[in-house]
Amino acid sequence: MTDLMPAIFFGHGNPMNALSRNAYTEGWASLGKSIPRPTAVLAVSAHWYITACAVTANPAPRTIHDFGGFPQELYEVNYPAPGSPELARHVNDMLSPVATGLDETRGLDHGTWAVLTHIFPKADVPVVQLSIDETQPPLFHYQIGKRLSALREEGVLVIGSGNIVHNLHAYAWGRHDVKPFDWAVRCEEHARELLLKGEDDALIAYETSGRDAMLSVPTPDHYLPLLYILGLRRERDAVSFPVEGVDGGSVSMLAVRIG
Repeated sequence: MTDLMPAIFFGHGNPMNALSRNAYTEGWASLGKSIPRPTAVLAVSAHWYITACAVTANPAPRTIHDFGGFPQELYEVNYPAPGSPELARHVNDMLSPVATGLDETRGLDHGTWAVLTHIFPKADVPVVQLSIDETQPPLFHYQIGKRLSALREEGVLVIGSGNIVHNLHAYAWGRHDVKPFDWAVRCEEHARELLLKGEDDALIAYETSGRDAMLSVPTPDHYLPLLYILGLRRERDAVSFPVEGVDGGSVSMLAVRIG
């Protein structure tokens, strides 16, 4: 495969996006049609946030419904994409000497399948997940992305799934057309500026960015997938934002495409 695959960060937002047709999910579907067909997907999801670095090596990963309080139809969603033990072993080798385990039992969490069900609705592209090691600092996650850069030349689509702004305490559950909080807008705008300027160091050191960042990123789990995608960037890669918006006032749905 000669095409250099892009790398994409998705703001996945509410799990109900798996069933919804809205501006966000239509944008995801459009991306799936516009990018080269990948040989496989490697996903870094905010919802596999554990005290280790691990890779799914299950040839038939189950669909994990890792949420509560949603309509029954969401729990009935099945995304039967195959896994790829071969890719899992390859990723494991690429990350050496980082200690990485192969998990042969874990399936795909909603941070992965809620997005992929729109990008590849036929579930016919193999999917592997890479965990986020919560014991490591932001720079570690960025460097993991750099170690995986060659996957783009091998036809693998690497995606990060989280949200640049993700404050559920401030989220307007069940309300429509809520105006985004000023701090959420400023944080997202600042992140966009840094992304376009290639100022990765500032994005890695987000914890030093002041009050807006602390309100927007009260916990690191949904932000860190962005750093993996940043690590995959090449010098001449364009940066674009194919999906935009703030949901519930405090969750950024921004997608960031590299390449």
